[in-house]
Amino acid sequence: MDHSDTSAAPGIISVSAVVLTRPDGAVATVRKTGTRRFMLPGGKWEAGESPLECAVREIGEELGVSVAPGELTFLGRFDTATANEPGFSLVSEVFAAEVDGSQRPCAEIAELRWVSAAAMADVATLPEDDCAPWAPLLVRVARDCLAR
Repeated sequence: MDHSDTSAAPGIISVSAVVLTRPDGAVATVRKTGTRRFMLPGGKWEAGESPLECAVREIGEELGVSVAPGELTFLGRFDTATANEPGFSLVSEVFAAEVDGSQRPCAEIAELRWVSAAAMADVATLPEDDCAPWAPLLVRVARDCLAR
């Protein structure tokens, strides 16, 4: 299904994001060049691209992760504030996959930070409107999907 048309809605940014987890439970977070907040890897949908296709492409571009679409598990759709674009809303299709932890920052990623499961439980307790250095989507996903 092509969801790229929703990005044309005024004030809404549509993305796919991926929770990449190492075997020890740590979650990959990234900080893009020129920004201060850490977020899940991912990015904006391209024209004609499904959210799943976008997720596969983005983690390949940003962290050198090569996965087949069937290796990603859909976690849900999340509506949150953006991390770096004031005045916009974020619509995110979020997926998950386990990786070995050998990933590296590529493309526009300035920094990769692995966050332990215990630290992610702390992230889940933060208010989304005051969660720096984390992105609101990361807080919501930590709360709804990882804090179990």
